[in-house]
Amino acid sequence: MKHNHKLTFQQVKTGYILALEARHLSPHTIEDYQNTFNRFMPFIGKDTVFEDITSQDVQRFLASVTGVTNSTLLHYYAALAAMWSWAVKEEIVPLNIVHKLDAPKAEEREILPFTEAEFKALLSVVARSKAYERPGKRKSDHATLHPERTRAILLLLLDTGLRVGELTSAKIHQVDQRNHRIQILGKGAKERSLPFSPRTAQAIWRYLSTRPESEPDEPLFITYNKREIDPTQLGKSLKLLGQRASVDNVHPHRFRHTFAIQYLRNGGD
Repeated sequence: MKHNHKLTFQQVKTGYILALEARHLSPHTIEDYQNTFNRFMPFIGKDTVFEDITSQDVQRFLASVTGVTNSTLLHYYAALAAMWSWAVKEEIVPLNIVHKLDAPKAEEREILPFTEAEFKALLSVVARSKAYERPGKRKSDHATLHPERTRAILLLLLDTGLRVGELTSAKIHQVDQRNHRIQILGKGAKERSLPFSPRTAQAIWRYLSTRPESEPDEPLFITYNKREIDPTQLGKSLKLLGQRASVDNVHPHRFRHTFAIQYLRNGGD
């Protein structure tokens, strides 16, 4: 659809976000796009005519960003390139100016999988806090909140390689405990069925048994007030768990990486 009047960056941004929502992309993905555009907009000016923005403007923006990794810069580049591709398709602009630029090169960081000893150490501290001292009293610890939930999360992450967003958004009805599988609607709206071990099935059953009144459409894992767990908060909780177990670099993606390594070692493609 050709536009007879020139649209501003703000107007194009609004239209593109609506297009993303129409594609039913995840709220997290749309938020990532929004963050990029909100950072670019003060730099370029929200009332700037979209067609007047040049590749040099984008290049200057990327060069001006400080305090972020190259991976984050690559996300900025990809989000802007995707917006311009949409604008070309909508006949707002004739070409994608972002594609004239070389994409930032992300850092290649080595992600080491968990060793068996490290994973056992994580499981060993699920139920108890780290020992601490109080004035005039012996060194002690205390029971943690939701140890059954934490154990089930650890085992499910390791067995399936789920993305953190897929884990936190999973519903109870997606779990087939009899056949030990979980049905996931993942990135790109692709559905897949993932197997998990009998040990993980038992851990999930034990956790759900603490929620006798739960309904099938409720989140599989919930907070104390029965809400879906925030992915960022889950990451922080796993990091604290690692500190108690004296295991470094405990984060959701490391479980996914460990799953992938084990899958390949067992003959997977």
